[in-house]
Amino acid sequence: MKKILFTLAAIVALALGASAQRAQLQIGYGGYTMMDACDMHDGGSVNTAWGALTAGVNFKVAPKFSLGATYTFSSSSYKHTDDTNIYYHVVMLNGRYDYYRNSIVTMYGKLGIGVDISHMCWGDYSHNKAYFAMQAVPVGAEVGLSRVTSIFGELGFGAQGLLQVGFRFNL
Repeated sequence: MKKILFTLAAIVALALGASAQRAQLQIGYGGYTMMDACDMHDGGSVNTAWGALTAGVNFKVAPKFSLGATYTFSSSSYKHTDDTNIYYHVVMLNGRYDYYRNSIVTMYGKLGIGVDISHMCWGDYSHNKAYFAMQAVPVGAEVGLSRVTSIFGELGFGAQGLLQVGFRFNL
């Protein structure tokens, strides 16, 4: 986990130093994640799942292409032997391609790959397990509210949910 976080910090530091572009911060909420749809919790059936919160940073590296990193947190409970809670920590690197743009709206596609660290707790026992994480978004839209703030919506599948909505801030 420390190696992953260190690598992520190094990539962000290189992007900040090498790019004259400003950063774009984002925060969003997505429903029905890959962790709930696939068996990323050692079997059992999910009782409750609330979706996922995501925070990230993006850097424009070409006129239509951006690179960035995101952190996603989610949790769920399910029946194993007793009531069990699982906490998902997902770190991904993302690439975004803008395929349509006007003065207000940007349409884009996005692909992210990374790792999901699932922390499973039941009773006095807990353990961590790593899984491959991804997010594929064929249809995403960003609407500028001002020069600094925009809202976005993404339709795709992965660790950030089937439908993700949120805010972006240009720094």
